[in-house]
Amino acid sequence: MSRIIDKVDVICEHKADGNVIPMRFRLMNEDGIYEAYTIKGYRQLYHKETYTTPDGVYVCSKDLVFECRVLILDMYRTVRLYFDKDRVSWKIAI
Repeated sequence: MSRIIDKVDVICEHKADGNVIPMRFRLMNEDGIYEAYTIKGYRQLYHKETYTTPDGVYVCSKDLVFECRVLILDMYRTVRLYFDKDRVSWKIAI
């Protein structure tokens, strides 16, 4: 099970055809300072029904789920970003 952060600042591109492309996100560290990360690569995960992800996040078919590669401390890590279209909010699983 991953650590879930419910409120994440995300910079993304909204395309004319309705697609969303995540580009950057930032998190607050233990000292209360924001740390920004650039997404080096991503892929969108598609499902047609409601389900619970391996991270323990319940998503439905209209939610967007992205697996993103991020460079953190000179190592590439994979994180998942969740976009709730109804609430217009982002979550991240680290």
